[in-house]
Amino acid sequence: MKKLTKLMAILLVLGMVFAMAACSNTAQKEKGEEQPSGTDEGAGEGTAGDLADIIPEETVTLDVYTQLANYSGEQIGWFAQVMKEKFNVKLNIINEGDGTFATRMAAGNLGDIVVFGNDSDEYIQAIKAGLLLDWEEDNLVQEYGPYIWEHMQPALEKNKKISPDGKLYGFGHNVGTSPEEHEAFFYGPFIRWDLYKKLGYPEVNTLEDFVGLLEEMVRLEPTSDTGAKTYGVSMFPDWDGNMVMMVKATGALYGYDEFGFGLYNVNTQEYEDALKKDGMYLRALKFYNQLYQKGLLDPDSMTQPYDAMIEKYQTGAAFFNIFDWMSMGAYNTPKHLEQGKAMLPLAAKDQKNLAYGLNVYGGNRVWTIGAKTNYPELCMAIINWLATPEGTMTSFYGPKGVTWDYDDQGRPYLTELGEACMADGNTQMTGGYSGTFADGANQINNTTWSKDAVNPEASNGDTYNYLRWETRLSRPVSEIEQDWRDRVGALDLNEYLEKKGHVSVALGTTYSEPPKSDELLVVWNQVAETIKTYSWKAIYAKSDAEFDAIVEEMIQKANEYGYQQCVEFQKEQAEKRASLENEVKKLIEE
Repeated sequence: MKKLTKLMAILLVLGMVFAMAACSNTAQKEKGEEQPSGTDEGAGEGTAGDLADIIPEETVTLDVYTQLANYSGEQIGWFAQVMKEKFNVKLNIINEGDGTFATRMAAGNLGDIVVFGNDSDEYIQAIKAGLLLDWEEDNLVQEYGPYIWEHMQPALEKNKKISPDGKLYGFGHNVGTSPEEHEAFFYGPFIRWDLYKKLGYPEVNTLEDFVGLLEEMVRLEPTSDTGAKTYGVSMFPDWDGNMVMMVKATGALYGYDEFGFGLYNVNTQEYEDALKKDGMYLRALKFYNQLYQKGLLDPDSMTQPYDAMIEKYQTGAAFFNIFDWMSMGAYNTPKHLEQGKAMLPLAAKDQKNLAYGLNVYGGNRVWTIGAKTNYPELCMAIINWLATPEGTMTSFYGPKGVTWDYDDQGRPYLTELGEACMADGNTQMTGGYSGTFADGANQINNTTWSKDAVNPEASNGDTYNYLRWETRLSRPVSEIEQDWRDRVGALDLNEYLEKKGHVSVALGTTYSEPPKSDELLVVWNQVAETIKTYSWKAIYAKSDAEFDAIVEEMIQKANEYGYQQCVEFQKEQAEKRASLENEVKKLIEE
């Protein structure tokens, strides 16, 4: 008999809680008892009376400082309406601009709801400065976050362990339900399948083979829907961190996960610094430079914002991307599918695409509440609702009964409007909700549960990921999508990559990068700026010789700033990460 570990015991208890909750709901329905309605509905188990007491009579504006937002200003559209209906609040989104964190720290007020991009440096600084609320003070989370308290204990315990004072300040994003499963793949690569088909399905053995393929595609279709010039790839700098985002993320096609100044090979558990000669980062950097030299890289890539980039994928101005939402999600509208056009996955033969293991401890993007808020209970109730099945589904797909619902068998499905919204974010909302789906999307831009966590309200065990729902995979698809299915022998991206063996899994652990010393942080920031600046210069090099010269200068400059200090720090962290992964492996094996 398998040994029941402490973690699996916790998960078993959580499963029993889900089952008991489901039985309770069923019993209520059989007795004819009504569920809480109005602003109380779905806000969290056992909070109906308490929640009614904290809903403000007059609309309140809450400041939501989120380091993950691509938007700044008042939340608009359908999500704003949902927040108004349920909690009588408006959300003022404050994103992360230059100096935003430092300015708010100096003012002594981060906001009402605060979302951190990671659980390391700035998050720890905020705790030490006393600017985050202790969730257990006055039983705040127990009373106003009961769903979180009952179903996310491992994630809450992780948060307490990484807090410098051992107190509970929140939980990390993408909480999972089982360490044995992985999230759906979202790394590609994804290409214009209709053009690939016209070219006769040429063989692609490795990353660099895509250069020639994209060259042929551009020859086939030199202009976009709007008449603009087409390119192989369009990039943007908004999400650059320690390195250029699109470059480092390309390593995911071979099992590499971003890790400080470099990449972590999840298969070998080895750290590879970004500037390693013949390493993955420089290989990917060269790949994008080759595209540029052949006129296949959008020349606006270094300066354009995300919105400008995604519009080019929406209108068919670029043919290759490594993210599913920037490719299939942007391009595969009903109109394009009817025209026999689609972006779909094509893995090179040597790829080992990265997927993230479900993490019962949660990720590193933390939900917290500002210590200076005048509405702690209200903030907690909102975060709690976002963690309920209804809140999770709403945040992903829109209002229940309008864009999604459960069928008579209890299986989740998208309505006709929901399907249209997922295919094209510019779809106009109906059912009493204004604006387009994209305009009204949740601008906090953080998750509670992983999309691939099991939805306890789904009768068939479906996850929150609509792409994998039974009701969706059984539907007929367009002719071009069926061509892809027939060619690869799979129904979707996940089945395709798993069948072909293109799988690398980054196990979910309690690993959290520790804060850096002030001295290291100065070095780190200088090195980061150097690597980003010179990486973009290298991408735009007009020849191989110029590319090599820029890379050499980048290495030299980075070393002058103290790059090796950063590498040594990251090597130590890689050993810790590997050790924690090995613990999870033991749990899975037992």
